Amino acid sequence: MNLPERARVVVVGGGVIGTSVAYHLAKAGVTDVLLLERDRLTAGTTWHAAGLIVTFGSLSETSTRLRQYTRDLYASLEAETGLSTGLRQCGFIEVAADPGRLEEYRRVAAFNRHLGVDVHEISPAEVGKLFPLARTDDLLAGFYVAEDGRANPVDVTMSLAKGARLRGVTILEGVAVTGTLRRGDTVTGVCTPFGDVEAEVVVNCAGMWARQLGEEAGVSVPLQAAEHYYLITEPIDGVSSDMPVLEDPGSYGYFREEGGGLLVGLFEGAAAPWSVERVPDGFAFGTLPPDWDRMTPYLSKAMSRIPVTEEAGVRTFFCGPESFTPDLAPVFGESPELRNYFVAAGMNSIGILTGGGIGRALATWIAEGRPDVDVTGMHIDRLQPYQRNRSYRARRTVEALGQVYATHFPYKAFSSARDARRSPLHDRVAPLRPYRRDVSGWEMPDVYGFEGGSPLSWGRPAWFPQWAAEHAAARADAVLMDMSFMAKFLVQGDDAAAALEELSANRVAGFDEGRVTYTQWLNEGGTIEADLTVTQLDDDRFWVVASDTAHRHVFARLRRHLAGRHAFATDVTSGWAQLNVQGPRSREILAAAAGTEITLPFRGAAELEIGYARVLCLRITYVGELGYELYVPTEQAVHVHDELVAAGEGHGLRHAGLKALASLRMEKGYRDYGHDIDNTDDVLEAGLGFAVALDKEHFIGRDAVLARKARGPLTRRLVQVLVTDPAALLYHGEVVRRGGRDVGYVRAASYGHTLGGAVGLAMLDAGTEVLDQAWLDAEPLTVEIAGVTYPARASIRPLYDPASARVRV
Repeated sequence: MNLPERARVVVVGGGVIGTSVAYHLAKAGVTDVLLLERDRLTAGTTWHAAGLIVTFGSLSETSTRLRQYTRDLYASLEAETGLSTGLRQCGFIEVAADPGRLEEYRRVAAFNRHLGVDVHEISPAEVGKLFPLARTDDLLAGFYVAEDGRANPVDVTMSLAKGARLRGVTILEGVAVTGTLRRGDTVTGVCTPFGDVEAEVVVNCAGMWARQLGEEAGVSVPLQAAEHYYLITEPIDGVSSDMPVLEDPGSYGYFREEGGGLLVGLFEGAAAPWSVERVPDGFAFGTLPPDWDRMTPYLSKAMSRIPVTEEAGVRTFFCGPESFTPDLAPVFGESPELRNYFVAAGMNSIGILTGGGIGRALATWIAEGRPDVDVTGMHIDRLQPYQRNRSYRARRTVEALGQVYATHFPYKAFSSARDARRSPLHDRVAPLRPYRRDVSGWEMPDVYGFEGGSPLSWGRPAWFPQWAAEHAAARADAVLMDMSFMAKFLVQGDDAAAALEELSANRVAGFDEGRVTYTQWLNEGGTIEADLTVTQLDDDRFWVVASDTAHRHVFARLRRHLAGRHAFATDVTSGWAQLNVQGPRSREILAAAAGTEITLPFRGAAELEIGYARVLCLRITYVGELGYELYVPTEQAVHVHDELVAAGEGHGLRHAGLKALASLRMEKGYRDYGHDIDNTDDVLEAGLGFAVALDKEHFIGRDAVLARKARGPLTRRLVQVLVTDPAALLYHGEVVRRGGRDVGYVRAASYGHTLGGAVGLAMLDAGTEVLDQAWLDAEPLTVEIAGVTYPARASIRPLYDPASARVRV
C-alpha cells in the first residue's frame, strides 16, 4: 500500500459526503487531500440510498440552498468528469390529504418560491394526470417541482470521486482509519494499519460509523443507525422512467420508477434503531432482515396510495441502515473538543439530495477558515455529549425517524428521551402545573397552569390565554422566570480582561464597579459568532452568560482564545441557578426579598443578600422592562425562589414560562442567536451596531466592521414586522413583500400580546436603495401566511417602547 506520510487534509469515508468534501476542497484550491475508505467507495449507506433529488420541503434557507446547489451540481458534473450522475429531472410531487399538512406545504411553498424553487400548488386532478397510478380521491392538493427528480447514488459518488482525482486528490480504498493523532487540543493526523498519516485537518465523513470514529478521537458525534425500508415491484404497465417522484408523507411512503416497476420507500412512524452498542466494522454492503410484522401496517398504508402496487409482484424487499440525529439536522462542522477535526455525518436520509451542498459548505469552511452559510442549526456543537449515550440514542431514534414524515406543526416537541436535565426548581413549581418543553435537554416550563398539552395545529394553542396572562403580568406588574438552562462561565486570571476585550465587539472591562455588557463575538469577517453578556465582577474576574444552544460553541471559543494566557474559563452552568425577576414592580419585590433598598443602576452588577443566600444580581432585561437576573448557588435556589415568591405577594408577581419570554423579547426586537441572527450576519445589518465599540484599538472583526461602515448606508438589515390583523399567526419563513415585490422573510416570530398582533424579525433587502424607515414606509408592506396575504408594518426601532424608557426607569 503506497500510503502518503502526510496530507493537508485527510477525509475519512468514501460515501457521497466524503467524496463531495474531497471534490470541493480540490475545487477550492486545497488539492493536498487524501480520502481513505476502509472498504470500497459507496460502502455503508450511499450504495442503497433511494436517490431522490428534491428542492422542495424545507423552511431552512441553508437546507434549501444546499438542495438547489446539489441538484445543479449533479446536472453539470458529467460534462466535467465524463461520468453520469444518473440525474433524471422527471419532476417531483408532494401530496397533502389533510388540512394541517396542506397549510404546512403552503407555508413551505411560499418560502421555497422566495428562494427560487419553482414549486406550484396543483389540484388532485392534476396530480392524477402527472401520476396516473395514484389514488387522488382523498387529496386536497399537490405541490409540483418540474426540475426535481432522482439520481443514481453510486454514479453520483463515482463522478465526484473522479472529479476529485482529476484535481489532484488521492483516494485509497481498503484503508481503515484506526485512530487519531493529536497534540494538545489539536488533531495532527490519523492512524491506519499501513502507518500513520500526518494532517493539518481531519474530516470525519464515516456515516453511521462516525460516532465510533469520533469517540476514539474524544469527539462527541450523536447519531444512531436505524432500519430503513423500501420495496421494488415487478414491472407494472404504465410505469416509465419519465414518471415524476411522488411523496405522500401522510401515508408514510414515496414512490419512483425502478426497472419498469415502482420503488416504494417508507418512513414509518416508529422506527427500529439498529446496532445501538456498535455498528460492526465490516458491515460495508450488508443488508438487514426485514421485520414484516412491524412494517406491514406502514407498507399497507403506503401502497394504498398506489393501488396497483398491492397486486404487483415484489422483486425486492430491502432493509438497510441509515443514520439519524437527535433533532434530524446534520452533524456538521469543527468539533468543540478537538481543533481542526471536522465532521459531516448524520444526514437523516437526505445525504444524496444535499450531498453536493454539504461538501461545498464544509470545504469552504476549511479553505477559508469560516463557513459561508448559516450553520447554527446543524453545527456539531449544538449537541450535548450525553446525547450519544446508548439509552438516549435507543429511545430518541424510535421517534426521530418518524418525524421525517410527520406534519411539522408549530410548538411540536419530541416526547422521547426527555427529563435528561432538571432545574433545581423543577419539583418546586410542579404544583403550578407547568407545561414543559425540552430546552437543550432541560425540562423547562413553557407556560404555567396547563400541564395537559395542546392539540397540534396552526391556530392558537389551547394555552394561549395562560400565555397572554403571563405576558401581561410582565408588562404591568412582575414575573418570575426560571432561566437556569442558560450557559454560564466564570473567566478569571491576569489576562482575562485583555482576552475578553479581544473577543468582544463591545467594551467589557475597565469599569470602576460591576458592569454588565451586552456584546457580540465576531469572526475576522465581521459576522456574528456569539451574542451574549459579559459582566465584570473584578479586574480579573468575569461572568459570561450565553444561550443554551450556544453553550458548547461559546465555551470552545473561550478555551481556544485563552490558550497560552494566564486566563481560565470554567463552565459553572450546573452550579448556578438563574432566576429572573422582570417587570415594573420588580424593584420593590427584590427590595422586599433583600430587606434593603435596591439602587443598582441599569447594567449594574452587585452581590445581594436574599434570605440565607448571597446571590449575584445583574440589572439587565430580555423582556423590555425594568428587571433583574439573579444567579444563585444551585443548592440555595429553592430557598431563594421561596423568598421571592413571599416577597411578591401583594405585588402582582406571577410565574412565567418561555412562551412569555419569547413574545416579550420579540415585541422589543431583542435578538436570539441561531434563530433570527446567525453566523452569516454582519453586526451592522443585524441592527446591533450600538453594541460595537469601534473606538477600541482592537477586537476580532473590527477591521471588517469598519470596512462595512465605509461602504455607506445599509441596503439590507433586520427589522421588526407586525401583522395588523390580530387573527394572523407568524412562526417562521413567512415571505415579506414591499409594493408586491419579495424583499425578505421572517426569521423568527411570536405573538405580540401588547402590540395586538403577530410580530417577527425579518431580514429585508432593499437592493440598491438605502433601507431606512422612510423606505419601509414608502410602499405597502405585506406578509404571506399559508397562501393568504396580510397587511403589515415594519420598523427599524423597537415597536414596543422604542426609547427604552421602561428599561432604564
